[in-house]
Amino acid sequence: MTQQTMLSISTRGQGLYEFTDQVEDFVQASAVDQGLLTVFVRHTSCSLIVQENADPDVQHDLLSFFQRLVPPSTDPSMGWIVHRQEGPDDMPAHIKAALTQTSIGIPVSDGRLVLGTWQGIYLFEHRDSRHQRQVVLHLSS
Repeated sequence: MTQQTMLSISTRGQGLYEFTDQVEDFVQASAVDQGLLTVFVRHTSCSLIVQENADPDVQHDLLSFFQRLVPPSTDPSMGWIVHRQEGPDDMPAHIKAALTQTSIGIPVSDGRLVLGTWQGIYLFEHRDSRHQRQVVLHLSS
């Protein structure tokens, strides 16, 4: 059995947006006992991560790390960037997405996601402005 849905996630700029509850609701409604859930984001300037959801400092530190690793294209260290049509955050957003992932596989057992105690599923927005992101959930048993 295969089931699929698409979530729409609103972002307010760069940051991590947890949507674990929405994914859990989809899995529980599917009545699939054992399977594999694929989570896929349909964009090239954001990504997906499974990360700690207990201490917000983790999210803050991750965002700070990526901002230091890949600053805006207006930063002097980024003078080599050619793609600049959509603003100084665009190409850095593509680089950050390339360093992370656009698809995650999560096992399902006994009708539940097999996540660790403090793990959550996040959309990692790499652009400065608001976006409406589409995330596909595909569950196969």
